[in-house]
Amino acid sequence: MSNYKVKLENIKAFAFDVDGVLTDGSIICLPETGDLVRTFNSKDGLGMRMAYMSGFRLGIITGGASESIRKRFEYVLAHEVIMNAQDKLPVFLDFCKRNNFKPEEVAYMGDDLPDIPVLQHCGLAVCPSDAVTEVKSVCDYISLYPGGRGAVRDLIEQVLRAQGKWTLDAAAYQTWRHAIESMYKINNT
Repeated sequence: MSNYKVKLENIKAFAFDVDGVLTDGSIICLPETGDLVRTFNSKDGLGMRMAYMSGFRLGIITGGASESIRKRFEYVLAHEVIMNAQDKLPVFLDFCKRNNFKPEEVAYMGDDLPDIPVLQHCGLAVCPSDAVTEVKSVCDYISLYPGGRGAVRDLIEQVLRAQGKWTLDAAAYQTWRHAIESMYKINNT
């Protein structure tokens, strides 16, 4: 594991896996509809909003596919939600290309074997504390927090602090949030 703190100042975008990163990995399957239910951490969500408001590009790259994922992240927490990504590296590289970032300018957080190729190509490879051993072995930083319990917030806060952007103007936040919700006619929390 290298000294990851030197990489924090060069990050311009974030990309995240969902299950095991933005959730604790648990999924409830509703018996009548088959819908998959996940729980998300509100502190991770606020961290994502702060990064979004600070001009960082945010992407979700997940092998999962659920309308609940799209509804949770699209517009308010991420600029792009890419689902059904079975081979994540080409998807990640396309995300970088579309947004004019070099892979080394993007922090990626993953927790399981399908995330390893992206973790080996991104600028800052990060995983939650409960990631699998193989993922931990390729990461620059292992969060002190498990997936779905603050690992995403930990990463974002460190990057924003290193770049002098960890601040929340409550009035600006309310204005921004109202504008986003009005633009997309949503009421997300």
